[in-house]
Amino acid sequence: MLDHEIETLEEFDDVVEATGCLSGWRVQSVDLRERGTALASAETEGAVFLGCAMDPESVVRVQQSGGLVFPPVPGLPFDPYRGRLYSPDELFDGLTAGDYERTPDAHSYHWFQRTKNDGDVFSSMLRAVHDDAISDALDEQLVGARVVGVMGGHRLARGSDAYAGAARLGRALARAGHTVATGGGPGAMEAANLGAYAAPFHDGMLEKALEMLSTAPDFEASVSEWARAAFAVREGWPGGGASVGIPTWFYGHEPPNAFAQHIAKYFVNAVREDGLLARSNAGVVFLPGAAGTVQEIFDNATPNYYQSRGAPTPMVLVDEEHWTRTLPCWPLLKALAGERPMASRIALAASVDEVPQTLARLAGGGDGG
Repeated sequence: MLDHEIETLEEFDDVVEATGCLSGWRVQSVDLRERGTALASAETEGAVFLGCAMDPESVVRVQQSGGLVFPPVPGLPFDPYRGRLYSPDELFDGLTAGDYERTPDAHSYHWFQRTKNDGDVFSSMLRAVHDDAISDALDEQLVGARVVGVMGGHRLARGSDAYAGAARLGRALARAGHTVATGGGPGAMEAANLGAYAAPFHDGMLEKALEMLSTAPDFEASVSEWARAAFAVREGWPGGGASVGIPTWFYGHEPPNAFAQHIAKYFVNAVREDGLLARSNAGVVFLPGAAGTVQEIFDNATPNYYQSRGAPTPMVLVDEEHWTRTLPCWPLLKALAGERPMASRIALAASVDEVPQTLARLAGGGDGG
């Protein structure tokens, strides 16, 4: 299927100059107020303009020619028609001059809190349009990527051995050519994204970063200080490796982490959860966690159980004590797999250091043990 989306002014200019025709194109959140002449000369029948700023004359002209115009929505802290994923700098804009509560991320969370139960169909429509646009941008970002999802608890504190282990895992996966994808929040999720960020640097960089982050061990004491510590690491080592975070404003009290360079943030948590697992095409790693991680284990196991074509997604549960005794998901997962194909794609790893080799073995169809 051909890509008929225009998401930047440069792309708009290229299409108009090359063809003089915008019919069939979808233009997302591009400021066209200085392109009145181009819009007047181009064919726009069947074109769709989503959240594009345009002068009033251009709006009338496009509509009269058979184009559709969905104007920007004033007063929102987010753009429902956005054509790209978020960046940490965008979500945390204003943090250096003030505190977290002044950032676009916090404003979007508070908007969601005000509107999620108000019964207003317009608010629910805006959330749905936004989340669909984010899914589209996420799919574009991950074309051709070998994605490994890393799941784990949000309470895992900076400065702990477990946090450092999750960071080493993210680094190892990134260095092996995988795209690390997490739930985009704090704890184990941040650690895995940090590891991917550290992948291009010498090994000592990660140790120094972990030391710097330990001065603000968790977000609950102060989101602002927690986030500033992360941005200090990024400032000290700019241009780190890319990874993906997929957080949600549904759990808005958990801020996104600053190490996932591409952030697909959703309003609807169910869409976020399903999207994260479905896009982890090279495997999913489950670090110790609680209710959310348990849910993700069986959310991922369900399509693997019923899959009739192709190979199930590899699943690795890390920490035998946690998953066999504390929260005994492993025995149930083994019983569920039975003799089905997914049985050869699940494994229990004693530590994060075993994960890369275990994933490689499972991808080859080896016995999960």
